[in-house]
Amino acid sequence: MVRVIEDMFGIAVNPMSQKTDRVRRFTLSTERGMSVSINTLGATIQSVMVPDFNGKLEDVCLGYDDVAGYYRNQPLYLGATIGRVANRTSGGRFMLCGKEVSVSRNGRDRYHINGGFVGFDSVIWDVVGVHKDGITLQHISPDGHEGYPGELTTNINFSLNDTGCFGMRIEARTKATTAVNISNNSHFNLAGHGAGKEALYQHMLMIKAQKIVDVNQDLLPTGKLMRVRTTPYDFSSLVSLGKRLNQLISCPLSGFDNNFCVDVSPNRVQLVARVVHPCSGRFMEVHTNQPGLHFSTANNFPDEDSDAPANPGKGGAKYVRHGAFCVQTQKYPDAMNHCSFPTVVLNPGQLYDHQVVYRFGACPKRV
Repeated sequence: MVRVIEDMFGIAVNPMSQKTDRVRRFTLSTERGMSVSINTLGATIQSVMVPDFNGKLEDVCLGYDDVAGYYRNQPLYLGATIGRVANRTSGGRFMLCGKEVSVSRNGRDRYHINGGFVGFDSVIWDVVGVHKDGITLQHISPDGHEGYPGELTTNINFSLNDTGCFGMRIEARTKATTAVNISNNSHFNLAGHGAGKEALYQHMLMIKAQKIVDVNQDLLPTGKLMRVRTTPYDFSSLVSLGKRLNQLISCPLSGFDNNFCVDVSPNRVQLVARVVHPCSGRFMEVHTNQPGLHFSTANNFPDEDSDAPANPGKGGAKYVRHGAFCVQTQKYPDAMNHCSFPTVVLNPGQLYDHQVVYRFGACPKRV
């Protein structure tokens, strides 16, 4: 049995209406102790409590204690829903129906990233349904917002069940042909959200992908796909994340920030990734119907070995570089400018249907 409890998380100015509004938080919880909290600011996943093999609960999702924390750290998009189009769009422009569309260039004035200056992460979503196992949030993006054509109505159904499956079903419809590639930017550490770099290096990872999207220094796709076999990007079987991160020390990012081309059949929700933290026994599986999984390792956080202060998170936790991982299900970045990539074009009468399920659990402790 799942309980749904609402409380007030704070107040904020909704950039769409310029009016002060309540930010509501909904906590979904099971009898086994697992719970997930979602805020209406940015349709943000704020907390995910998961027991280990001894039943000890830890919050494994990075986030902040109040609205001010999310505003201060908006460029990190922690836990937020991002859109209309997640990831990067080269030059902030693309062709659509034979015409060039220009969207805001909020990435170093060179590219568009994660929906623009006021993306889905920045608005207060409407609550349109409270169900026995979750909630449904809605946002209506006006025609022309951030340069995107067509009024777009997006509904997200968040749900939880007693088997540890936390699901998101993102559906969208448009009134004019547009581009849509919505994702969620939650960051996790299965040892606990503040466990840091050392604990992240203990994780094991599997991603069902034979290729990644090749990118340039701005992380913009070149249009090519790169095979991962015999490279540090090969997670086709469960391997040490720490070992793979050590192999990237000499690379510019010194971490992962890559779109993996996962092996999924069209319109089927399938297992694409598995993450395990052996010390606690906690594991997380990612099931989706999307062709891409963007995997990253908190490369934009302060380095704990530098003089820069750590990012202050929930409960006084300190978030550091390589202290968490992110597994964003989506279509490929900059797909509008690469005809060989899975399309992100949505026409009137079509339904954008993005499904993802995170299954959490704990393996028995090995003797």
